[in-house]
Amino acid sequence: MNSEIENKFEEVLKFMSSKFGDELDLQALLFLIGIQELGKGRIALSKNEKLDVMHIAICTLLAQYGYYEYEGLDAEGWPHWKISEKLPPLSANQQQGIMKQAIVDYFKTNELISEN
Repeated sequence: MNSEIENKFEEVLKFMSSKFGDELDLQALLFLIGIQELGKGRIALSKNEKLDVMHIAICTLLAQYGYYEYEGLDAEGWPHWKISEKLPPLSANQQQGIMKQAIVDYFKTNELISEN
């Protein structure tokens, strides 16, 4: 992964860690993005719902690149996605790299970090 993306990802981590008072990692960012996209505020979540929240984040992030398409909300207000393009086979490092890039792009799009 290129150093510019890594530096921007570290900027996102520092920004979000300062907001929450804890040192966050990639998984924590995915969870927070999922909660943001779910849009329900503070709710009690089961273990499976927490996984669903992370899935929402992954779909949201990869939709930026055309891999998922938003379908809408179900009766309980949970968003649903469909695969629009299959991801190529990726190593664990490549998967982590694309998620870091997608998180940086998400924060830029939502104007939480600068474009530079």
